[in-house]
Amino acid sequence: MKIVLLEPLGIGQEKLDALGKTLTDQGHAFTAYDTLAADAAEQTARIGDADVVMIANHPLPGAVIDAAPNLKMISVAFVGIDHVDVAACKRRGIVIANTGGYCDDAVAELAIGLTLACLRNITCCDAAVQAGAGKGDLAGFELAGRTVGIVGTGAIGLRTAAIFKAFGCRLIGYSRSEKPQAKALGLVYKPLMAVMAEADIVSVHTPLTPDTRSLIDADAINAMKPGAILINTARGPVVDTDALAAALRAGRIQAGIDVYEADPPLPAGHPLLGAPNLVCTPHVGFDTKESIDRRADMVFENVTAWMAGHPVRQML
Repeated sequence: MKIVLLEPLGIGQEKLDALGKTLTDQGHAFTAYDTLAADAAEQTARIGDADVVMIANHPLPGAVIDAAPNLKMISVAFVGIDHVDVAACKRRGIVIANTGGYCDDAVAELAIGLTLACLRNITCCDAAVQAGAGKGDLAGFELAGRTVGIVGTGAIGLRTAAIFKAFGCRLIGYSRSEKPQAKALGLVYKPLMAVMAEADIVSVHTPLTPDTRSLIDADAINAMKPGAILINTARGPVVDTDALAAALRAGRIQAGIDVYEADPPLPAGHPLLGAPNLVCTPHVGFDTKESIDRRADMVFENVTAWMAGHPVRQML
């Protein structure tokens, strides 16, 4: 088969060569590109008559999929597949596999880090010291004993909940389906608005689907306690950005945000630029040395397992 890695995976050349060799040793043709494609036309040219395509997190539109006559399988080096035209794949019977699980620890740890940054004023404290000042009124708050609402109890939500529990937090949550593992941690499921109103910290971990777009809307944000913290390491459009910015500027809540409508740099005039009571990171939740190496192993494993007739992590 012809297999194309359409964009870089963020791994070293030695590791890429070793992974590629697992395919070529079986007689398959493997081509890897070390730059992003400039546009859909270049994506189409790179794919050509390939049977299998590997991608990371850049969009793969339906026009490109439809222009690939032999495409049978897409291995996505990412948890979400909302950047792939799933409808086009369904029409063509193209298999999609993801790398779910590669960054559970990485994302969960960032969610905790953003929470601590908000509670302990870490960025403001750093700025004070760098400016030659003292602590002033930067006394913070403890995480222990707080009520944490987990919105979405998939693998990452569960891992995050477990770490919050280790800090001595009480767990409540909302999810489309209730997980025995969450209940074993002591998490109590409640309706979304009850979670938003009761939690001191709300950590969002849902995928982006038509049902979850703007799930955390103005009503949900306005239901939060004064001084509560909203953490989003899931997908930007799950949270209503305008409503969040308004609540931050009004001083009602704090937030730690890693995801946006599109990855930073954010455009001039974006509602969150300059907003107070906010700690931002540029979509780095998934991005650790360990997770990126793990992701690469998994994206190649998806292909070899599918070709061997026992697919893993198949989403479609």
